[in-house]
Amino acid sequence: MGKNPSAGVSGEKIWLDGRFVPWDEARVHVLTHTLHYGLGVFEGIRCYATEDGRSAIFRLKEHVRRLYDSAHINRIDVPFPKEQIEEAIRDSVLENHLSEGYVRPLVFLGEGAMGLNPADNPVRVAIVAWAWGKYLGEEGMERGIRAGVSSFSRHHVNAKMTLGKTCGDYVNSILAKRDALLDGYDEAIMLDTHGRVSEATGENIFLVRKSIIRTPPVHSVLDGITRETVMTLARENGFTVAEDEITRDELYVADEVFLTGTAAEVTPIREIDHRQVGCGQRGPVTELLQGAYFDAVSGRNPAHPDWLSYL
Repeated sequence: MGKNPSAGVSGEKIWLDGRFVPWDEARVHVLTHTLHYGLGVFEGIRCYATEDGRSAIFRLKEHVRRLYDSAHINRIDVPFPKEQIEEAIRDSVLENHLSEGYVRPLVFLGEGAMGLNPADNPVRVAIVAWAWGKYLGEEGMERGIRAGVSSFSRHHVNAKMTLGKTCGDYVNSILAKRDALLDGYDEAIMLDTHGRVSEATGENIFLVRKSIIRTPPVHSVLDGITRETVMTLARENGFTVAEDEITRDELYVADEVFLTGTAAEVTPIREIDHRQVGCGQRGPVTELLQGAYFDAVSGRNPAHPDWLSYL
């Protein structure tokens, strides 16, 4: 583990500002404002092959709504209606001939004025779809990954609003992730500015102790769509799910710890800061929730048909 699963990303076409262009022609100017200052927003979305032989995008409307919420938080006006972006996301999967894949909508500020005030720089939109495997590795999904608590704190809500997926925010994640990999871990766990557990570099975090599932509240964490999905599935399977503050030593003594995210899906953690978590491998609750999650995304669970947007 530790490799970049998106290395060598390629495809056929990219949706850029309202039309599809060949993959290698989707280019921007070097003075693109977002490139310099990081003000832009994005989403990560997955498409899955379903049990009946079709393909479906998982929770498309929720992802597109969060994209527009992120833009609103950052005072960016998306120049396309939500319905057009939803259609473009579907079309991006089809144009790249994917039965399964990852989709990255990106709203960014183009070239024009420089400096911190983007003024009237054009708001541009790109949608990229490509084949992407397990973010933290196939082995990690089954055996569990190793994580370390980072020396970098997660964003405070008044330092940088945390509900939006803002491009520049992820420098914080990159620094923590790089240090974790250099230290021999697969992922970093980040604390908030009060020293409480926040999230990983690109995932929400859960712990299980005495059959109660806990996760940090939405203060310093992204209100993850996979997070909400897993909480719903856990409650439907009879578990108590609590949103409350968690300390790092509570992670050490948990029966199970796992991560959730569109890219990471449901990934167990077997070790934190050189301390074994629970039995040192994927636990029974995590395994059950993994199964429930993949049942949902593949259409095997009929309870939530609104979660799937079939192509």
